[in-house]
Amino acid sequence: MAKNERFKVVYSQGVVDVVQILVDTETGVNYLFRKDGYGGGLAPLLDKDGKPVISSEL
Repeated sequence: MAKNERFKVVYSQGVVDVVQILVDTETGVNYLFRKDGYGGGLAPLLDKDGKPVISSEL
């Protein structure tokens, strides 16, 4: 990982239908990225209480 990259991919699945989990290296917040063909979306991962999932290890 380059020193200035803010997001780190910690999980990746698929080639055409892609699902990835990204971690913001500055805040530790986890995001779910989904791409299917020409469409895609990004959303924060939430725990059972509706709070963002935060990774302690970066």
